[in-house]
Amino acid sequence: MDIFLEKALESLNGAESEFVNGRYNNCANRCYYACFQAAISALIEAGLGASHQQWKHGFVQAQFDGILINRRKKYPSELRGTLSLNSQLRESADYKLIRVTRDEAARGLNRTRRFVAAIKARVGKQK
Repeated sequence: MDIFLEKALESLNGAESEFVNGRYNNCANRCYYACFQAAISALIEAGLGASHQQWKHGFVQAQFDGILINRRKKYPSELRGTLSLNSQLRESADYKLIRVTRDEAARGLNRTRRFVAAIKARVGKQK
């Protein structure tokens, strides 16, 4: 298993723990990073970036949705927009004068579970 997938699984575990303990803002933050790290793993597996490159958030989102979902059909279309939705949730959690609710965190966590599981299933086969 590659380092970015390991990081994604660690972030997902953190999101699960934060949710159970009622820390919904932290849950939202970890959900986004779990997806971001998993997407990097998928991009590397697909040959769309070197593992040592600086990964920009917009680049990762655009490449995952545009190339891996839309063009190459490597991942289901239901995953399209997951990075963007979780990014918006993280921005609310980290930068806005509002709190992420339990329901918002639960939706983000469910999206994250599906996203990471899909990438783990594909990238895990390659290793």
